[in-house]
Amino acid sequence: MSMAPLRRSARWLAAAALVLLVGTPGVAGAADPKIDPNAPTPTTPHPGGPPEGRSPDGTVVGGDALGERGFALPEDGPALPTDITARGWLVADLDSGDVLAARDPHGRYYPASTLKTLTLLTLHDELDPAAVVTGAFEDASVDGTKVGIVEGGKYPALLLFQALMMSSGNDAASALARAAGGLEPTLELMNATASQLQAYDTLAGTPSGLDVVGQSSSPYDLALFMRQIVEDPALLSIMQTPTAVMPAVPPRHPAYQIQNQNRMLTSYPGMLAGKNGFTDAARYTYVGAAEQHGRRLVVSLMLGEQAPIPMVEQATRLLDWGFALPAGTPPVGELVEPRPPGVPPPTPRSTQPQSSTSGGAAQAVAAAGGAAGQTSTAPSPLLLVGLGLSSALVVMVLVRGRRRRH
Repeated sequence: MSMAPLRRSARWLAAAALVLLVGTPGVAGAADPKIDPNAPTPTTPHPGGPPEGRSPDGTVVGGDALGERGFALPEDGPALPTDITARGWLVADLDSGDVLAARDPHGRYYPASTLKTLTLLTLHDELDPAAVVTGAFEDASVDGTKVGIVEGGKYPALLLFQALMMSSGNDAASALARAAGGLEPTLELMNATASQLQAYDTLAGTPSGLDVVGQSSSPYDLALFMRQIVEDPALLSIMQTPTAVMPAVPPRHPAYQIQNQNRMLTSYPGMLAGKNGFTDAARYTYVGAAEQHGRRLVVSLMLGEQAPIPMVEQATRLLDWGFALPAGTPPVGELVEPRPPGVPPPTPRSTQPQSSTSGGAAQAVAAAGGAAGQTSTAPSPLLLVGLGLSSALVVMVLVRGRRRRH
């Protein structure tokens, strides 16, 4: 056997082993925040968080029927409305907390700007509404939808909250986060608020809802947020403000008016509040609340499309269905109440199996499996094949060296 074929074989084996051990570029392990809208279960689970749909102690929040990825529907209830494209949605009674129907209510999806409901809930009590916030370059240069904050402009916090909810201003979210101490403190406060509300599907990575890997919420959690907003007159007033005026920043920027973008405020009878959202990854999202005949309902939709009917029409049909549901229809679950102040979250229950294997290698495999969301400590078939090829390469190198010595 000549040395040239041996070297070519060794190089081929080394490359094959490397591909199997590491993976091909751009396939496995790519940190891509985008979601394929045609995927069957497009979710963004918490890294290291509780299993989907469950609190840290392992119980399904709101009832076992809400722990399924499919539909949770009342027995003998009327037919659902047609053309609902949202992969996850929920309709619930705001007063009783009864969940009337849902689809994948605890599915973890990118929330887009519906996450701003959590931003409002979190920062409103942290900031004096009359406090003046000076616009910064980082606010004016933020990605996505902007209300038009100018560097050096002076904006009352109340106006920024209105711009956040009425015009979905990502620049307003940035300015409010700065006023609250910065991005990281704001995110800590937002996630603490979500935990207090028992919204365990939510992990905030931005105050605006712009896509970041790992950020998530669920139809169930959005309903919890909207329920708290409707119960607070100050927050509800912000959501219902029809117009506001952004102040002039002389000499180049005159004052201008902004309008509430929640079209259902004027188109749907009894509409109380609503927030829409869109990003490439989240697609279209919506959460809103309405009151008719003394009954208040909340509807939330995630990962929807605007065809064959717009998202506001989908929300309208689900609300109409909920208001038409006969009184006394048994619910499929419930919206939980917030934890009382000072009460810690449930104690986490371990979901990882205990391994009887000892040694550093076994611990490394277990750690890698945990990081990938796996529960088995056994190495994957690709890893075993890669190790086998590596071993073959070592043998061939030894043979080559032995022949050289002889």
